[in-house]
Amino acid sequence: MAYEQSDSPFNKLRKTTTGKGRHFLTAKEGAGMTAAGRAAYNKETGGNLKAPQPGGGSRKKSYCARSKGQMNMHNIDCSKTPDKRICAARRRWKC
Repeated sequence: MAYEQSDSPFNKLRKTTTGKGRHFLTAKEGAGMTAAGRAAYNKETGGNLKAPQPGGGSRKKSYCARSKGQMNMHNIDCSKTPDKRICAARRRWKC
């Protein structure tokens, strides 16, 4: 069963990059979720989100391929717009 937009667990998280208890990093910090954000998401959904795996492995290969597809779909060129969140996250994952 697919989530509707309003049913998404992400809608229940604090979508902020500032202040105490924030769940997301700013683009300058490398984008992505904080440890607190991952813990809150996992608690809400029963999921098992993990921290980035920049050292290598199957999760890195999967993320890099998936994010490359997102960049192509939205015509994002990180050499021209390095401050986009997707570009920062890919740098953090060392893609």
